[in-house]
Amino acid sequence: MDPRDKRILILKPSSLGDIIHTLPVVHALKRCAPGCSIGWVVQETYAAIPESDPAVDRVYPITISSTSDPAAGRLAYWRALRDTVAALSRLRGQFRSRPYDIVLDLHASFRSGLIGMANPGGTRIGFADAREMNTLFQHRRLPVPPTLVHALDKNLLFCTSLGCPPEKEDFYLCSGEQADSRVAGFLERRGVSPDDSLVYIQPAARWATKFWLRERWAEFADRLLGRRGTRVVFGGGRGDKTSIDAIVEVMRLRPVVAAGGLNLAETASLLKRSALYIGLDSGPMHMAAMAGVPVVALFGPTHPERVGPYGVEQVIVRAPGLDCLGCRKRRCDHMECMRGISVDMVHDAALRLLPPVPGEE
Repeated sequence: MDPRDKRILILKPSSLGDIIHTLPVVHALKRCAPGCSIGWVVQETYAAIPESDPAVDRVYPITISSTSDPAAGRLAYWRALRDTVAALSRLRGQFRSRPYDIVLDLHASFRSGLIGMANPGGTRIGFADAREMNTLFQHRRLPVPPTLVHALDKNLLFCTSLGCPPEKEDFYLCSGEQADSRVAGFLERRGVSPDDSLVYIQPAARWATKFWLRERWAEFADRLLGRRGTRVVFGGGRGDKTSIDAIVEVMRLRPVVAAGGLNLAETASLLKRSALYIGLDSGPMHMAAMAGVPVVALFGPTHPERVGPYGVEQVIVRAPGLDCLGCRKRRCDHMECMRGISVDMVHDAALRLLPPVPGEE
């Protein structure tokens, strides 16, 4: 199927890391078919990512309540159903006037299948191994080779199937001039000079089982701040602020805290300015990798082979001698996979990727 001059709709509402993994698909399509028009259905929370990207012509923000959040409560599924019906009604009206020729369902769920049906006509394409009966909604189902491991490689099947194989130049992250200007001012007001080696630390994630100990984060950050010309910034959303404040409270030296103070586009800009990302398996980790920033990632319950940083210089830090790594559990009584990671392990990994300081051994 030739994507030239076609209207192409991307279905990838969430989560942050998955949205970042979709960007090379969009960039490849726009590069080889510059006349195509690309729309993207995305959760309002993450809309700043496609909105900041010139390759995306229109963004359709939706708000559908989470059913996986432990705090969502017993009515979570009813709220999600209500939100889905409202989103489908609104999208159907938006698509009716100018339908899309091709719908790429990268989300591969029952709900995304319904969203694809809201577009009248067109060819719907999905994965052959999609969950939740998603394949029933698709006209074409892309076979997934069993040797394919990383989630991003799987997404790239879409652009390859449309005759647009990805190239290295398709891997980049946009933030926008306004976000870049605000972040420059944010850092300047906190005494960060353009010559400083800025280390972005992400100590929080959606899963509690991914968390490292706050005392170790504090000791590690203090070590970095004791290194000449190195500044540390703690990133994250508003919900991460409490755990980050607890880390800063037991530190000897003062880092920059950006958590809760920057929006998603500004976080992208801050990561692009950074010399190194150090943190957990999280959305910002994938943002850093897409921006070409070297990554030190602490992994425990998830598989770096499938969801690790992609295509960038990296060091994966994992606890030694455990057979439960990659268990994918969101609750754990012992957390040995994260407790088994020492400060020295993370510090040594950071020094491998940071630019050397004159006189440093």
